[in-house]
Amino acid sequence: MVDNINSMSSTEGVSELSFLPMTTADLDSVLVIESASHIHPWTKGNFSDSLAAGHWAYCIRPQLEDVIKGSYLDPEILWAYCVLFPAVDEMHLLNITVSPKLRRLGIGAKIMNAIEGVACQKKMPRIILEVRPSNVSALQLYQSLGYEQIGLRKNYYPADATSGLREDAWVLAKSIKLEE
Repeated sequence: MVDNINSMSSTEGVSELSFLPMTTADLDSVLVIESASHIHPWTKGNFSDSLAAGHWAYCIRPQLEDVIKGSYLDPEILWAYCVLFPAVDEMHLLNITVSPKLRRLGIGAKIMNAIEGVACQKKMPRIILEVRPSNVSALQLYQSLGYEQIGLRKNYYPADATSGLREDAWVLAKSIKLEE
C-alpha cells in the first residue's frame, strides 16, 4: 500500500485518467474533497441540482495497468471531479477540484486538456470559467494553458461567512480550435 502520495513526482504511473459520469452515489466522496478544498464549498444540494439539470459531471479516477488496491492508485479512490455546463456555443466550467493530496502532479492540466477535447468534439469553440483571484495555483494553471481574463464578476464568491465579505471572480476564457 502506498501511504505517501507526496512521493509521487508526477502522474507518470497513470496511463490515463478515467472519467466516469458522476451519480448521486458519488456525492459523499465528492463532498469530502469539496469541503477540504474550498472556502465556500458546494453543498450536496448544489451537486444534486447540477446532476438534475443535466450538467456534465464527471468523477475522475486513475486508470492503471497495475492497480494497487487500498492506495491512491486504486481506481475506486476519487482523485478529482468536474462539472460542466454545455451551452449552445461554449462550455462553461462550473467546478473542477483535485484532491488536496494529489495536487501539483499535473492532474488538473490533464483534466483541462480532456475538457478541451470534449469541447472540440462537441463543436464548442470556447470554454469559460470563473476563478477567485486569490486562487493563485488555479490561475497559474489556467494561464499556462492559454486562458485569458475576459471579465470580472464583482462580489461573486462568498469570502467570509461571519463578516459577509465577498470576493470578485475573474472570468477566463479560451478559444478552442475546432476540427474542420
